[in-house]
Amino acid sequence: MNSKKTVIIGATTNPSRYAYMAANRLVENGHEIIPIGIKKGELAGQEIINDKPPLDDVGTVTLYLGPAKQPEYYDYIISLNPKRVIFNPGTENQEFESALRKENIEAIEACTLVMLSANTY
Repeated sequence: MNSKKTVIIGATTNPSRYAYMAANRLVENGHEIIPIGIKKGELAGQEIINDKPPLDDVGTVTLYLGPAKQPEYYDYIISLNPKRVIFNPGTENQEFESALRKENIEAIEACTLVMLSANTY
């Protein structure tokens, strides 16, 4: 398996949220996670980061923020220069997806949990 550093935007400590489930599944599958969210706490053994730190070697950004809350992260996500951004169900955003493609960043409308289950992550 090829481990991918994954930034989770919209990370949460709430076990009923998909971002929480995805973080745990990513770790179980050997992927390094960097959880970024607005609340303090721990997720899958990592402290949730409440700002936008510079990061290197980001393979994937997986979004768990609705389109209305995404604009404040546009520049940050592009600055990470990830190989791809996964727009999980409910986060689809044609404006941002187009901006990413112009930067040669793959934009995928998919579900991180399904991708992990199907071994297509």
